[in-house]
Amino acid sequence: MRHNFRLAGLAFVVALFATAFFATGSASAACTTGGMSSSEVDLCAPTAKARLLPNGTLIPPKSAPPRVKRVIAAANKIRTKPYVWGGGHARWWDRGYDCSGSVSYALHGGKFIESPLPSGPMMKWGEEGEGRWITVYANGGHAYAVIAGFRWDTSGDEGGETGPRWHEELRDNVGFVARHPLGY
Repeated sequence: MRHNFRLAGLAFVVALFATAFFATGSASAACTTGGMSSSEVDLCAPTAKARLLPNGTLIPPKSAPPRVKRVIAAANKIRTKPYVWGGGHARWWDRGYDCSGSVSYALHGGKFIESPLPSGPMMKWGEEGEGRWITVYANGGHAYAVIAGFRWDTSGDEGGETGPRWHEELRDNVGFVARHPLGY
């Protein structure tokens, strides 16, 4: 009899922990579906945060999946380009990038998209909600991404700089739709 109470108590604690863990958004929807291969389970491991160098280059964590590392590498290639409205939409390599053009360029580096997307269509791209490694925030007028714990955005620059840059500080995402690549 005592043994049954202990098992019931343990099951309750496990269920309570699991409910709290998944309710806080600590795992993407893809990570809660079960039946995943071992490589997919690795994608659901807790995200390590990248490291921002003084020159503005982001260094991905060693534990990041290869596609996430490629997204960061692509973004680093254009991190000093100026803001140009419509930039990055007619061609991948451009003289400057707007918000959705810079997010598209980064996502294209990881082979998550084949052609650039404006901010409005980004509201329906990928999977709903925040991702484990990559989250794109979009509304009808702006888009930015959080990748390995850093914000990739064309707004919020200091010192008169414009264009796509990495930001350590996150921003209020009220009014934005959160989307992510499946499993990331």
